[in-house]
Amino acid sequence: MVDFVNKPSYSLDDLKIIVSILHSPGGCPWDREQTHESIRKNMLEEANEVVEAINEKNTDNLREELGDVLMQVLHHALISESNGNFNLDDIADTASKKLIRRHPHVFSNQVAADGTEAVARWENIKQIEKLAKEQGRRIDDMTPEEIESLSKQVKLGK
Repeated sequence: MVDFVNKPSYSLDDLKIIVSILHSPGGCPWDREQTHESIRKNMLEEANEVVEAINEKNTDNLREELGDVLMQVLHHALISESNGNFNLDDIADTASKKLIRRHPHVFSNQVAADGTEAVARWENIKQIEKLAKEQGRRIDDMTPEEIESLSKQVKLGK
């Protein structure tokens, strides 16, 4: 048995520890045996259950199902970390950089007059990122000049 404190309320940090315990040598054999491939269907099922809760306007169920999706993310992060690929902080870093990059009207000097313009900027940036990937490059490793060059290529392609 793992020594873990029962609390009236748990935080995200607690959940990370709990999932980590499940994957540890003293944890759950089933969790330790899982791979990305073996639990991929679980992610789809949980995401579908989130959509159902939203459609039903059931906030209690939505809260629970979002927790299940979060657990799936934590499981995949631990599997990747144990394989020497990436960890939860790497996922957070990638997501943070993407949000900052795709919101220049918030995190830089650009302006979006309304939601439609913000979405148009978002889509344009996604096209730039896609072009970079097609060229075998990571947008985070590119200079502003290289990104501007890709931006011009995207505009010409439209």
